[in-house]
Amino acid sequence: MLSEDTFRNLMAGVCGPVTIVTTTDGQVPFGVTVSSFASLSLAPPMISVALDHRSGLLPAILSTERFGVNVLGSDHDRIAITFAQRGADRFASVPWQLDNDLPRLTDAPGWLACHLHQAIDAGDHILLLGEVKAAETRTAAPLVYGYRTFGTHSAYANRP
Repeated sequence: MLSEDTFRNLMAGVCGPVTIVTTTDGQVPFGVTVSSFASLSLAPPMISVALDHRSGLLPAILSTERFGVNVLGSDHDRIAITFAQRGADRFASVPWQLDNDLPRLTDAPGWLACHLHQAIDAGDHILLLGEVKAAETRTAAPLVYGYRTFGTHSAYANRP
């Protein structure tokens, strides 16, 4: 029988990109740190993110059927921590704007505006499949999370 601790410890060693997933319900911005983000399809362009069933962001995404994904750079660990905290005024300390009517962190090197294609119940999480409607990127070392700490891909970070 697989123990929860064994699985959790194994998965801690799998590095994942760090993102801030956002949406808005009227004029109120919502956002949370997510490291379970992946490319899913090129035609049509789709991504996946997983949110805990208890996420305060989840009801807003399910009702609006829209969400944004801000892909963080290696110097954004403080932003990731802020958006991971419960009860914090997450948007007060970061520059942001509405882009495609979704909250976009202006300093994030990657941005995707998505339409919710499907929500799949998956254990204690909901897997959101998003069809990408707009995207922008600029070259920057990515922020990754592995072994319960933030870092970056060292080969890219060491480029001139």
